[in-house]
Amino acid sequence: MKNVLPGFLLAAVLVTSCGGNPSSSPAKPEVPAVPKVIVEKERVEEEEPLPPEVKIRLKRDGKDNYSWELSGSDADEILKVNEKLKKRLTQGKSQ
Repeated sequence: MKNVLPGFLLAAVLVTSCGGNPSSSPAKPEVPAVPKVIVEKERVEEEEPLPPEVKIRLKRDGKDNYSWELSGSDADEILKVNEKLKKRLTQGKSQ
């Protein structure tokens, strides 16, 4: 019986303190809480793509004339390499 009385008193104090009249507190408009959202852009490291590979097969005939075959996956790059080879070949002959 001695243990029941302090427990009962404690329960009564908790009920009276928590069960207050809600109208006695100042009226606050109930606004739904808007969650704060922080959007972070994903940082993507921009890696430079590898240059397209151009394979050159250089040929020389018995008269010291050169020709070549080009192969690769990028036609623009093949044309650039072809122009470079032509320029170097013509520079070599003019010297």
